[in-house]
Amino acid sequence: MATPVQENLITSNKSYAANFDKGHLPLPPGKRYTVIRNAGASAKDALRSIVISQQLLQTQEVLLVKHTGCGMLTFQNSDATSIVEKNLGPEAVTAVKDQFGGDFLPFKNLEEQVKEDVAWLKENKAIGSNVTVSGWVYDVTTGKVKNV
Repeated sequence: MATPVQENLITSNKSYAANFDKGHLPLPPGKRYTVIRNAGASAKDALRSIVISQQLLQTQEVLLVKHTGCGMLTFQNSDATSIVEKNLGPEAVTAVKDQFGGDFLPFKNLEEQVKEDVAWLKENKAIGSNVTVSGWVYDVTTGKVKNV
């Protein structure tokens, strides 16, 4: 039996698919950038996807966009680890440590983290020197973006 979220997907997809005409998109894509979303807009968390996008789809630009009010500003690793242990048990904490070293990649300053992530990408040998990397902050209250 489908959950309400799954039912919504199925229903919405019927309407979407009825008018779908994008089945023959070019490869590589014409716009030469890709959108990758993750918690905190983390460059480190997205590196694998960025590299494969550049190598297989020939994307040439990375726009790293974080947003105001990001939940990653609200906790430290110890907080997240405690919540995981409380809700899922010590085995889950071990899995988290095994999978990604227990670093949930929280940060304290939004603009500084954008700058750090952009610098990290620009210095990363897995990112081509021909790739443009820029950092942005999206303000959720105004809808405006700002280059950082």
